[in-house]
Amino acid sequence: MAFVNEDNITDLAMQRWGTAHSPRTAELMSAFVRHLHAFAREVHLTEEEWAAAMNWLAATGQISDEKRQEFILASDVVGLSMLVVQLNNRFSEQATPATVLGPFHIDGSPPAEFGHDMAAGIEGTPLFITGTVTDTEGKPVPGAVLDVWQADADGNYESQLPEIDEARLRAKYQAREDGSYCVRTIAPRGYSIPMDGPVGDLIRTTDISHFRPAHVHFMLEEPGYQKLITHLFQEGAEYLDSDVVFGTKDALVVPFVEHQAGPSPDGGRLDRPFLHATFDFVLEQKS
Repeated sequence: MAFVNEDNITDLAMQRWGTAHSPRTAELMSAFVRHLHAFAREVHLTEEEWAAAMNWLAATGQISDEKRQEFILASDVVGLSMLVVQLNNRFSEQATPATVLGPFHIDGSPPAEFGHDMAAGIEGTPLFITGTVTDTEGKPVPGAVLDVWQADADGNYESQLPEIDEARLRAKYQAREDGSYCVRTIAPRGYSIPMDGPVGDLIRTTDISHFRPAHVHFMLEEPGYQKLITHLFQEGAEYLDSDVVFGTKDALVVPFVEHQAGPSPDGGRLDRPFLHATFDFVLEQKS
């Protein structure tokens, strides 16, 4: 029998986890144990630090619910989420690049017609986002569904507002036969990630900026195409070069052009100034 000591515990733990019934689980857990033990050895982890980490993980789970995913936020701020996105979304140069999902996506957004105002009744500067959805050969993807969500003009998502119990600043738009789409909303504001939980406590021990630049989230998932999760960022917004979740990409930064009252991109008219951004989404075909 091999009794445990400092020299053999890693090999023993890896052997045990290597018995997992799934070969992939065995691979993942064995590698996890190896790297975790190497980390503890490298920094000479103390018992007090280990206990603090266990308490932090417990608190992260306790604050999480169906609307707030604190573990996803933790993954975001250490760059793990963006690394996994990069590893699993190696699209061609023609395709729209992917970025992080973030912790505020909610399933079940209501369907919206071309030009529908998903910000109706919410204060803010009107913003239209128009363009097309095509494949990498330039062919339109008719009927493509664009799942859209964003923060409001104060930087809040609906899940951060306890008094909100219905869909707010989110909708699913459908591209027309020629691939064109039109989203009507309000200009989002750059915002701080939630700082009232364990992730915020950790961030406050550093000089890391806890802000995200102004952006609108999009998710497109169409049969025959690779799923696309991405953002559009406002050109000139604060924090573009210090996004706390590492999500900014040059190709996703677009101008929000100012327009005076008059004809609007949805075919109607507005009696006040508005912003207009254009972006063509390009989906990668599945091989």
